[in-house]
Amino acid sequence: MVSLTRRRLVASAFAAFGATAVAATAARSDELLVVADAETGERLLEVPVEQGQEVTLAYTHSVERTPVEDVYVVDGDELRADRSVFRSFGAGLPVDDIERTDDGYVADGDGSYDELSVSPGDIAGHELVVGDDRYDLVAAADGRVVLFVTDRSATAGLERVAGPPRDTTERTTRTD
Repeated sequence: MVSLTRRRLVASAFAAFGATAVAATAARSDELLVVADAETGERLLEVPVEQGQEVTLAYTHSVERTPVEDVYVVDGDELRADRSVFRSFGAGLPVDDIERTDDGYVADGDGSYDELSVSPGDIAGHELVVGDDRYDLVAAADGRVVLFVTDRSATAGLERVAGPPRDTTERTTRTD
């Protein structure tokens, strides 16, 4: 009951604060990035995206406690892994073919995905970054979520829940 109330409050806040951001970008995009509850399929967040646009999962590494960003690119109806950016080495992070940059260590991505599965956690502080907007996945979900790209016309008539951008400065976090 408590988690259902939390989800309703989050959804209400997302709808109230996020409507402007969605309306401003809705006219120029035919695709949506959807964040849905992995068990129920309930759509928790829909964000307009464009082909070639970067979508980032940002979180704090659970062991190293350093920021990690997994960057994907919208490619048709898939999310193509572009690169991972991290600041230290640890479990689950790449160790081969790494380039050191001013942003940290960068490893090229590998593969394309119809769907990404994420288990948002408080320690990790998972966020979704689309353009200049940040969305708090921990607040939006009570468990595992899936992210996927869909054609906006395929969702015509469905209720849209959009989250407000998270107001953060220099915060990029991730967990394993």
